[in-house]
Amino acid sequence: MNILILNGPNLNLLGEREPEVYGSESLEDVNNWLVEHPDNRMHECRFFQSNHEGALIDEMQGQRHWADGFVINPGGLTHTSVSLRDAVAGCQVPTVEVHLSDIHAREEFRKISMLKDVCIAQIAGQGKQGYLQAITLLEKKIKKHASY
Repeated sequence: MNILILNGPNLNLLGEREPEVYGSESLEDVNNWLVEHPDNRMHECRFFQSNHEGALIDEMQGQRHWADGFVINPGGLTHTSVSLRDAVAGCQVPTVEVHLSDIHAREEFRKISMLKDVCIAQIAGQGKQGYLQAITLLEKKIKKHASY
């Protein structure tokens, strides 16, 4: 299975920015852990991070024929981006929204996701494990769909 893992604004600062909320590992550490994890060795993952909404959309659209699924941590765009939501819907690739922290236990504005209703699931508060859980959900969804 081919998985595109997208990370939005400020995730390039993982390990430096608010480690008490987001942990002490860098995004590169998380990506390397995911690639090396035994439960993920059957999948090819491509990683993309940008602080720019349009770059994330361009990457999704450009990879939509390669990817069997998207995992997206939209960062702050979660709460504001209709354009990113429309890109998820328009690409028609099964997508799981991931958040390292529990956005539902934080500030009120973080509880609103513009993407949630166009994704097959939202995973929040599981740290880096959330990415692996997202891939597992995509695998189940794709296998179920292929068996019809």
